[in-house]
Amino acid sequence: MAKTTRAPQPLSWRSSSSIPVRDASEWESDRSTVAQRVPLAKPSPSVPWGAFVPKAYAGEVVPFRVTSFREGHDRIGVQLRLTAPSGDVSLHRLHALHDGFDQWETHVALLEEGIWRFRFESFGDDFGTWQHAAELKIAAGVDVPLMQEIGAQLLTRAGAERSRPVAQRRELSAAAVVLRDPATDPDAALAVVRDPSLTAAFAARPLTSLMTLGDPLEVLVERERAGVGAWYEFFPRSEGARRFKDGTIKSGTFRSAARRLPAVARMGFDVLYLPPIHPIGRINRKGRNNTLDPKPGDPGSPWAIGAAEGGHDTVHPDLGSLADFRAFVRAARAEGIEVALDLALQAAPDHPWVQAHPEWFTTLPDGSIAYAENPPKKYQDIYPVNFDNDPDGIRAEVLRIVRHWITQGVRIFRVDNPHTKPLQFWEWLIRTIRADHPDIVFLAEAFTRPAPLQSLASAGFQQSYTYFTWRNTKEQLEEFLRGLAHDTDDFVRPNLFVNTPDILTEYLQFGGRPAYVIRAAIAATAAPTYGVYAGYELFENVARPGSEENIDNEKYEYKFRDWQGAEARGDSLAPFLTRLNEIRREHPALRQLRNISIHWSDDDAILVYVKHLDAALSPSGRSDTIIVVVNTDPHSVRQTMVHLDTRVWGVDPGDTYEVEDLITGQSWTWSDHNFVMLDAFREPVHILHVKESR
Repeated sequence: MAKTTRAPQPLSWRSSSSIPVRDASEWESDRSTVAQRVPLAKPSPSVPWGAFVPKAYAGEVVPFRVTSFREGHDRIGVQLRLTAPSGDVSLHRLHALHDGFDQWETHVALLEEGIWRFRFESFGDDFGTWQHAAELKIAAGVDVPLMQEIGAQLLTRAGAERSRPVAQRRELSAAAVVLRDPATDPDAALAVVRDPSLTAAFAARPLTSLMTLGDPLEVLVERERAGVGAWYEFFPRSEGARRFKDGTIKSGTFRSAARRLPAVARMGFDVLYLPPIHPIGRINRKGRNNTLDPKPGDPGSPWAIGAAEGGHDTVHPDLGSLADFRAFVRAARAEGIEVALDLALQAAPDHPWVQAHPEWFTTLPDGSIAYAENPPKKYQDIYPVNFDNDPDGIRAEVLRIVRHWITQGVRIFRVDNPHTKPLQFWEWLIRTIRADHPDIVFLAEAFTRPAPLQSLASAGFQQSYTYFTWRNTKEQLEEFLRGLAHDTDDFVRPNLFVNTPDILTEYLQFGGRPAYVIRAAIAATAAPTYGVYAGYELFENVARPGSEENIDNEKYEYKFRDWQGAEARGDSLAPFLTRLNEIRREHPALRQLRNISIHWSDDDAILVYVKHLDAALSPSGRSDTIIVVVNTDPHSVRQTMVHLDTRVWGVDPGDTYEVEDLITGQSWTWSDHNFVMLDAFREPVHILHVKESR
């Protein structure tokens, strides 16, 4: 069995420890020049979009990085002073990244919700400078007495610090005596230089000079669900809907939809997203497949919100009453599921807003109100809101609506097309809501350009849809996953939905069952939050001709699905989704975003990545490493060599270790170079757990 070495962890201590944390105000920093004595630059976490605060979620391991250096060859140290929302202060030593660019880093698991304050501090590391020089000079017989005396002075100085434990002070003073003893030979002096106990003492409590203080900074830590979750989407009107012999259909209700909740929970999903549940407009109502000629009984698009029965604060009467909705939310909660509600700020032509507040819409020169368009798509059944004519009135109304649904038990909102509304509006709304309800989560359904997507995330959205659905090749996915984990990780939390009612990609249309397995496996393991739209487990892959949209789209009609029959026939992906969600719950490495590393294969379709969580940062106190190897070509059998940098999880190159496939249960002995064969039709993916050495 290979020897597994654990990567050295940055040392830290808390204010409640036996060594008191020295207050930063005790240090002096020369501010008469722009340049600092031991400069600090490029601190992170940070947000490039204005003065927004970077964010994390409770339990997330956050990398803190900064650039720092000094003149000459003397050693420096860098530490992070971190103040929790509760006021608890901790110090964390940063380690230098070996890239030659003076970059320093430490990782901290932030467990407490609220605003964390942090600043970096750099200093001359007097003991480290001496230790490095003494190691070289004493071994070479150069300036030996001088190096011993310099070391003795440093040890005496440290031993006089009353803030250190008594036992440590005695140890330091004794080491100084050894160095000053004329009988001490070079080997004995080197033993002092290399003493791990002394090294640990100075790592935990540096002997510093030239202290430089960085600017005070903040990071917002939100609840875990803001960053971790498995989402499932269904239309409540389809769950329990009944078709009669004459062809008429009776809508499902909240009560009938509640009967689907146990099955969703058994699959391991913990968030259920509902499309709009409000009355649907009758003017310009869309028929099946987005046609303009609805037939009697066609229910229309839930996103065409508002009718004579009411608007955004009202439940569609076919679904039941407001009390029925509250009962549905309680039933979901009893199954361990949170309900996410759609927030779509738009109106059907017969929405009460249109009569009461025509100024909230755009009136064209011919006197008509502009309907929504996303060329070539046209939405004649929807009026977009114009936020410029009465911004105060619109703000007040939306705030009222959101607070109304919070009162009904909703804590998660999936926001429809937020990039078509002013950024300032969202910043104001989210900040206002969170002031009273810090647990509220907003998901931005913003399939848009990087700049608006990232600015929405920076302004407050806890989660964001991404272009994951269109990143399907190995090359595309490598670039995409690197960006999520290492470029925008301080402010964008991706929700990797594999499909939506509007999105059925060519990959899914023509990839068959393998494509559905592949996409679900990547989404569930590459990011801590992902989602599926109902029907995915039944491989619904027939598109409306010429589009990336399901034919017989559920947006415009009821869907009747035989869930139990499909599972009985073995025609359902539900067991695989269930296993994926079990793996996510069992392995804390998969509940982190920033810990992904891309590795290599010799095949242009075999994607390889690793999610690793070190024992010191894991809630279980044990390290967790998952290796994902996936054939991104759903039409082929691929065999290749996979190349891994095993140092990521503390295994020396060339050493062997044991892995277990969490899907099949098979085990193998692996090293840094391994042969794999992935048959897209039988076994397109390995999700491997690296077993710890005994």
